[in-house]
Amino acid sequence: MTSPAAPAPGTAPAGTAPAGTPHAESTLTVVVALAANALIAVAKTVAAVLTGAASMLAEAAHSWADTGNEVFLLVAQRRAAKPADRTHPLGHGREVYVWSLFAAIGLFAVGAGVSITHGVQELLDPEPAGSFVVAYVVLGVAFLLEGTSFLQAWRQARGDAARRDRDLWEHVLDTSDPTVRAVFFEDAAALIGIVIAAAGIAAHQVTGSAVPDAVGSILVGILLAVVAVVLIDRNRRFLVGEAGDPGLQRAAVRALLALPEVSRVTQLRLEVVGARQLFLIGAVDLAGNPAEDEASHALAAVERQIRDVPGIVGAVLSLSEPEEPALVP
Repeated sequence: MTSPAAPAPGTAPAGTAPAGTPHAESTLTVVVALAANALIAVAKTVAAVLTGAASMLAEAAHSWADTGNEVFLLVAQRRAAKPADRTHPLGHGREVYVWSLFAAIGLFAVGAGVSITHGVQELLDPEPAGSFVVAYVVLGVAFLLEGTSFLQAWRQARGDAARRDRDLWEHVLDTSDPTVRAVFFEDAAALIGIVIAAAGIAAHQVTGSAVPDAVGSILVGILLAVVAVVLIDRNRRFLVGEAGDPGLQRAAVRALLALPEVSRVTQLRLEVVGARQLFLIGAVDLAGNPAEDEASHALAAVERQIRDVPGIVGAVLSLSEPEEPALVP
């Protein structure tokens, strides 16, 4: 992977945003998804009542779970944007992973749980279905709305991936912004789920058997469970502390070496502390071998320059040991 361009002091490193402020495009992505899922959930619920189709009920549960998830994601962004204070000197950025984790657990419990349970019940005690045209119309409209939401998430993820010189799939999995990842995966799963539900309902209509419809409901539930597990795992990893990716590490080394006060970088650690927010710890060799007092002032000045970079919420530097090897950008 080609590393992103090195950030200069006062400019944001690739893939970061101003610390403590909500990312406008991420908010738009979540709002679009919330509006689409709320409309779809109501329509699918009405269709499920009218048709009695197990797959339609599974899709309604899926959309209600997604709607609740978007609310959690909006709460996540709002709470994570709170400024740093005495008890949280690095800000509240990690709150975004807590609320996103709640959303993923909700998707697993409500979306997957209801879909699989109802599918199994339908297999054991099948019920007749009807009004198939209503189901097809609702699924068609849902596909268009979900597609619109997915396109917004895809557009944002593609732009971020291009700026980081990353593959789209790699970026969606690794981005520190959980809202983009959640909407991207949930909408992709929704589009696939709609196709599965339509196939199950069509097979039910053609064969007169409720088995394909019930199997469709179970498959939708399994799909949601897989997506939920992926989202839960990614949020867990960021909550316990995950290092910035190697591309950002190399970019940070280049940015430090571009400063006139720094001649060598021997240690560097970037830790993700929120969506597009990093905390930097490192060891540097100062140019000119200044005396102790001058060195402390120079280190403090370099730390201030680093903290002025949008997306860097804190920096701690120490002096390198003479025998430490220099990091290669």
